[in-house]
Amino acid sequence: MTNPTQAPTEADTLGTADTPSQTDATNGAVFRGLSPGQLMWRRFKRDRTGVISAVIVLLFILIAIAAPLISMLYGKDANTPYGQNDPSLLDESGLPLGTGGISGDHWLGLEPPLGRDLFMQLVYGIRTSLIVAFATTLITTALGIFFGLVAGYIGGKTDYFIGRLIDILMSFPSQIFLVASTPVVLGLFVAKDEAIPTWLPFVVVTIVLSGLGWMSLARILRATVLSLREREFVEAAKVTGASPMRIIFKELLPNLWTPILVQSTLALPAFVTAEAGLSYIGVGIGEPTPDWGRMLAEAADYLQTDLTFLLVPGIAMIIFVLAFNLLGDSVRDAFDPKTKR
Repeated sequence: MTNPTQAPTEADTLGTADTPSQTDATNGAVFRGLSPGQLMWRRFKRDRTGVISAVIVLLFILIAIAAPLISMLYGKDANTPYGQNDPSLLDESGLPLGTGGISGDHWLGLEPPLGRDLFMQLVYGIRTSLIVAFATTLITTALGIFFGLVAGYIGGKTDYFIGRLIDILMSFPSQIFLVASTPVVLGLFVAKDEAIPTWLPFVVVTIVLSGLGWMSLARILRATVLSLREREFVEAAKVTGASPMRIIFKELLPNLWTPILVQSTLALPAFVTAEAGLSYIGVGIGEPTPDWGRMLAEAADYLQTDLTFLLVPGIAMIIFVLAFNLLGDSVRDAFDPKTKR
């Protein structure tokens, strides 16, 4: 019950200004309190930067999902060498004629020297990056939740060993380890003389990125659980005879969604750039799968000739990563309005 001498909180203020749930018999005024999720959504809607970022991110996701439909409507695909099929599109050195080969038939130009359509390469490259990033984010989030809950709730030697494991993994130079371990993991699935299936690089890159991507979330959740397990509602659940699993899923986990959502939102664009980085140096997603990182690597050979090949995937990646980072900041601020950017 609210003390009438105290100033109303944000939840109280928002609750009295909206749709009601309780009726005053004297004056007929009706009031309804808002849940934490509703308060979060209200704060987020007031953040113009967050809303614009969310629209941009949603647009990228829709493009990735609708890539086959876009290909059908556009009349081109990502792997056909249009420049080789039509010699009038490329010069003798394999470079597209005009400004990157941009025309009414090829909106963003052609990729040298094969002459593949850059627009469709970009569209399917979005799908490649998002598949790996979303899969990696799901796996790292699941691992972070598991190890963070176990270490924080059980404590003792379990907490010690998990803590040391996290310290060891976080001490690895992540970029060097990713580059070195990706071919090793790939070799575990396919022999040297065997053809690599198209789906296998997706699995390998996801495994490698997940192996070094869960520790930050696990450490944050461990610290949060350590403080929550001493709270009155957890002690009350123990007194009533609740099992450890019930305490974890019914008492602790519902109080952890804020750091989980915030960290996951901030991790996804990092995995997009990490995947592109692996492909850029030739140990990630390879031909014939379209990929932003490989497009940037191939464009580097033509920097002195035409910047179009570099600008198309480069600008797309910058827009997506920036929008997702701003979205993560907005989600964090919506959950915790006291946080200052």
